[in-house]
Amino acid sequence: MALLTFPRMSAMELVRLLPRLYFLRFPVGHAYLWLDDDGLTLVDCGVAGSGERIAAGIRGLGRGPADVRQLILTHFHHDHVGAAGEVAAWGDVLICAHRDDASVIRGETVGAPPVLLDWERPIYRQVTRGAPPAAAPVRVDRELDDGDALDFGSRAQAVAVPGHTPGSVAVHLPDHGVLFTGDTVARRQDGQVILGVFNVDRDAALASLRRQADLDPDVACFGHGEPVTADAGSALRSALSRLR
Repeated sequence: MALLTFPRMSAMELVRLLPRLYFLRFPVGHAYLWLDDDGLTLVDCGVAGSGERIAAGIRGLGRGPADVRQLILTHFHHDHVGAAGEVAAWGDVLICAHRDDASVIRGETVGAPPVLLDWERPIYRQVTRGAPPAAAPVRVDRELDDGDALDFGSRAQAVAVPGHTPGSVAVHLPDHGVLFTGDTVARRQDGQVILGVFNVDRDAALASLRRQADLDPDVACFGHGEPVTADAGSALRSALSRLR
């Protein structure tokens, strides 16, 4: 992976994964950028205040923030949608989210809290200490359903993966072997791929992990933890087997 570090942006690094795919590495809540010739697509956008860093990263690639034509939000948590309003202000940006999380992102309803396992409780207290309870409301222009086609990466497809939140959605690019999992799957610092934590429905989350493993991607892009850039399907299947 080629690394581009922007000196004035210590809170973000831009990592090239594929010729058209960049990893926006934040301290928490990673995002991803896909470059098509006719426009850019963001998958998630980090916490509030991340927009300026993302914009600078885009400029560093010789493109402009106004080239972003869609933002796909994998779920409603603030570390993934916090900067959505900032991105929306760059121009004619289509904001997409699964219909079961859309009302939370718009601020019309309150998101369901996670059902925590005993070992998750101290971690959850630590990571949520001082964090805002929700992101500022932002519009959702397109409500996604399972199987919906998305206009980037030749044949991108929305994949409903409930469990982390009711409306968690993954994005699959079969022509490129890429899968964006949001927080439904994660990767620990030791490199092990795991089921995402802090789920509202663990059984649904397990089923969603199984479904994503069946897609057998080459590259898996997670909301938390480093991406897997080769044979990601095996890593997902291994994560599933450890849970059985």
